[in-house]
Amino acid sequence: MNVEAARSVRDEVVEMAEGSLRASRELVQLSTRKKNNILESMADAVDAGAQRILDANGLDMDAGRAAGLTDAMLDRLLLTSDRIEGMSDAIRAIAALKDPVGEELSNWMRPNGLEIVKTRVPIGVIGIIYESRPNVTADAAALCLKTSNAVILRGGKEAIHSNRAIAALLVEGGTEKGLPEGAVQLIPFTDREAIRELVKLEGLVDLIIPRGGEGLIRAVTEHARVPVLKHYNGICHIFVDESADLEMAVNIVENAKCQRPGVCNAAETVLVHAGVAADFLPLLSDRLSAARVELRGDEAVAAILPSVVPATEEDWRTEYLDLILAVRVVESVESAVCHINTYGSGHSDAIISASETSQRVFSRDVDSATVYINASTRFTDGSQFGMGAEMGISTDKLHARGPVGLDELTTYKYVINGKGQIRE
Repeated sequence: MNVEAARSVRDEVVEMAEGSLRASRELVQLSTRKKNNILESMADAVDAGAQRILDANGLDMDAGRAAGLTDAMLDRLLLTSDRIEGMSDAIRAIAALKDPVGEELSNWMRPNGLEIVKTRVPIGVIGIIYESRPNVTADAAALCLKTSNAVILRGGKEAIHSNRAIAALLVEGGTEKGLPEGAVQLIPFTDREAIRELVKLEGLVDLIIPRGGEGLIRAVTEHARVPVLKHYNGICHIFVDESADLEMAVNIVENAKCQRPGVCNAAETVLVHAGVAADFLPLLSDRLSAARVELRGDEAVAAILPSVVPATEEDWRTEYLDLILAVRVVESVESAVCHINTYGSGHSDAIISASETSQRVFSRDVDSATVYINASTRFTDGSQFGMGAEMGISTDKLHARGPVGLDELTTYKYVINGKGQIRE
């Protein structure tokens, strides 16, 4: 890119951020009822503009196929009438949730009579950078509006037509009910320079949330001067304990691997207790071979399933986002925990077990944002957690961890009520 073009991108991104900052100061003044009316109007606009979205998505799907995107990536990109209805339903679900802004978190009285109140407030201006999934455009806009945050959206080039159509409908619908100008903005071009400029805007942007592949997230954090809430990848594990109901375990693994293999909460590694490996692995192989899943196993797995692809050290560290599953035999729940804490990404990990002792050890010792007992990792999702939707999944340990919903899009401040007190 030449200097003149770079300057043009920088100027446009700065202008957008300045508009978002102005909008954030108007948003904080909106009542919950006003925000909910805006959200309902946004949802109505998405419903009314469904064909407009489908037409735009068709352009993206054609371009994706021509570019050689994998089936899993095309699935992430695809919008159907049902998925569009899901977007509008999610907006309405967010409208129906309790507004966290203004919530009193705690209060206490000091000996000098000062009352200290800790209360939730918006973060301010949030930038979200995401790939492939155009429904994120609607989810992010709705979550930010509900929490009185302005949002700058920057989707991937593979979904540019879909994102433009969705964002335009959201703004059109919201404006009818008083959405402040600049409250929801989509960066309309796909130049990567826009990302590099956005993440540097200290004083204009308060938080960046990248949502996509590890390469995108590392590129964002490398250039950022604004705080970043992130997860690098989703290397999710399922441990089948010695006491597991094996039919339950097969069902859960199949769901976690096959339902949508191209998402971050899909299972990538299965650990099997040595005590049930001989019984469980043939069941697993039979079920997953029907779903065209490639198994990559260690020597103990290969001794039971000679047809598996030999696993390498790299397989334990890989987020496949495809119909590939790494399988390893371990000697105990402690060995499973050690493997997960060594190779995992801190995203979502599950134990299938009837033993309360094993469940307790696993849930206590696995260092992940979400830990499941006898359930699929595919539930790591804001809507599945009752949050309406999410801005992404955080594996950070400060501020927010796991699905980023309404509460996680707020911060807090202290309001101190006095009666003329001065400090001596």
